[in-house]
Amino acid sequence: MTMTTQLHGQIERLSFESLETGFTIAQVKCDDMAGLVTVVGTLMSPPVGTRLVMTGEWQTHARFGRQFKVVEFRAYAPSSIGGIKKYLGSGLIKGIGGKMADKIVSHFGKETLTVIEKETHRLAEVGGIGKKRIAMIKKAWDDQHEIRDVMIFLQSHGVGTGFATRIFKRYGGDTIRVVQENPYVLATEITGIGFKTSDTIAASMGFSPTSPFRVMAGILYSLRTSSEDGHVYYPYTALLGQCSELLGVDKESVDPGLRQLIAEKKIIVDSHSIHPDHGPSLYLPPLFHSERGVALRLLNLIQNSQPRLIPEAQSELAWVEQRLSISLAPRQKEAVKTAMESKAMVITGGPGTGKTTIINAILKIFSRQNKKILLCAPTGRAAKRMGETTGRTAKTIHRLLEFSYKEGGFQRNERHPLSCDVLVVDETSMIDILLMYQLLKAVPFESTLILVGDVNQLPSVGAGNVLSDIISSATVPVVTLNEIFRQASMSKIIVNAHRINQGKLPYTGEASAGDDYYFIEQEEPEKVVEIIIELLSHRIPRRFNHDPVDDIQVLTPMHKGTLGSENLNKCLQEALNKNGFTLERGGRIFRVNDKVMQLRNNYDKDVFNGDIGKITKIDPENQNVRVAYEGKEVAYDYMDLDEIQLAYAISVHKSQGSEYPAVVMPVSTQHYILLQRNLIYTGVTRGRDLVVLVGTKKALAMAIGNDKTRERYTHLAMRLSERA
Repeated sequence: MTMTTQLHGQIERLSFESLETGFTIAQVKCDDMAGLVTVVGTLMSPPVGTRLVMTGEWQTHARFGRQFKVVEFRAYAPSSIGGIKKYLGSGLIKGIGGKMADKIVSHFGKETLTVIEKETHRLAEVGGIGKKRIAMIKKAWDDQHEIRDVMIFLQSHGVGTGFATRIFKRYGGDTIRVVQENPYVLATEITGIGFKTSDTIAASMGFSPTSPFRVMAGILYSLRTSSEDGHVYYPYTALLGQCSELLGVDKESVDPGLRQLIAEKKIIVDSHSIHPDHGPSLYLPPLFHSERGVALRLLNLIQNSQPRLIPEAQSELAWVEQRLSISLAPRQKEAVKTAMESKAMVITGGPGTGKTTIINAILKIFSRQNKKILLCAPTGRAAKRMGETTGRTAKTIHRLLEFSYKEGGFQRNERHPLSCDVLVVDETSMIDILLMYQLLKAVPFESTLILVGDVNQLPSVGAGNVLSDIISSATVPVVTLNEIFRQASMSKIIVNAHRINQGKLPYTGEASAGDDYYFIEQEEPEKVVEIIIELLSHRIPRRFNHDPVDDIQVLTPMHKGTLGSENLNKCLQEALNKNGFTLERGGRIFRVNDKVMQLRNNYDKDVFNGDIGKITKIDPENQNVRVAYEGKEVAYDYMDLDEIQLAYAISVHKSQGSEYPAVVMPVSTQHYILLQRNLIYTGVTRGRDLVVLVGTKKALAMAIGNDKTRERYTHLAMRLSERA
């Protein structure tokens, strides 16, 4: 029989804390024991200096030895001078760091916490503390009390510290009331908290499995999940089955909730597209309006009658060839001529097929005719590259449409359209249905729209398959480039990318000094990790003079596993940026000079999903981290650090629209679920000067042989071909 024991002590050091679960490993100085005791349990990440009364049991860990497993605990603010200093200096209170904590405690002694609690104005007695800092400390102290109550309440219902922090940030003092009334609102209003977490809370509160709140939340969760998988709509019968399985109830119990959501217009039924086996198509409203809107706007653009922009296409072609000192191939001439004669068109093709040459020729011709031209791309990196290759200003779509967080949305739209005769959009394969609708709303019907992209790359991260659907609808002229030009044919990256796209294995052969593509064969995943570390730490920088952090990007098909981005990031951080002040949050470590990526659009900070930057400063006193992105520096509060992750290694999906001097990519049968041709093709085409694959030829062959990309439910092609 296991004996429970009670310990009293003070936290001296935190070894590990998970913001998601509240699980903590701490070193505690117990009142009646010598040395430090390792304590483990769901302690909700208490600050260093906190006093604990813990009930639990002793156990022996196979690796870490004797430790105390906490079953129940109570936390108290410290009473000793040393404890108070540690408590305040732990980062608990924004505005108080280690040095300031020493000054405050030296002045007020054991009364320090009472002063902060009840007589905050007296902090002005301490040198260096003004009114602004006092207000900051007062707010942070009050928030800590409130958030502590929220954390205790939510922990009793199975929610960890990280989620509690986000929930409190959204609802403040109303948190407990909101959650008690309907915990399922968390699934729709709090980033990262899905249906399953809110369902756990609801179950602990006694909500019925067939509660209307639960059923409707499950349906909306299923539809949102499907949109995250790329689907614009979901078939009725498939959704019923999916929800029935998710909720653990029969389909008859799901149907009333579905009808209620339809009545409340939270789901739209498109009866125009009823499938005999699948039933009607079900949409979340923004996706329905965006898909229908893209079709209508594009069709209206095409149908808007106006004279051709360029009257003499043949003479303009001759002029531009002479001006640029080039000789356009027949397919390139067709693309340039089509741009001159069409209201909208698509130019698609792989690397080395002359897309940039065509765009520059088109821009020269339109400029000669004094046409106003705008250029854009979905990401900052893609826009920057477009600007470099054309010599013109190119903006992200968000900047082009003048997105304003303060004003609440895109300022360019159908009421305030863009001022242009020609709009050229690069990397169109990345654009999802929501963003394409916002863009097309701002395109004047008198202008010409040129969409450029590689349809063989991975589709957009968001919902839809926009470029592919526009091409397959045959609504606008499409010029497909497939000829590799002589200069490009010298690059193994380009040649092999086209071979991959054709379903052929890349050329490997004997490596020579001028090669830009290499395959290193290694079957053991752990050895692959070692090779990748060696490549970034020594081999590539030494031979190719590439910076291991700024110039080399590791791309991987998945997040989990030995070769997933999570493990690779930990290993690469340890190899490339081991020293310096360490900030640990939720089991993740951040250091100054770490390479990080923004994980979602943050319009307030003007940073977007996929932006890569470098940590320039970690400020424990003000509890923020500063990250330098191209052209700007952004501050993140500690509470916002779930918005960024290490980016030494990123997923292939996140690399879309970017180009890196060097790419290193593991290719392993460990990734077999995700091994597909367009993923390998996208990864290889991200490298400009060097691509190194590390893994097995078997895995590479499996991927290249799998060109059956998962179908996305979308009706855009149908709407375009049927004229909306």
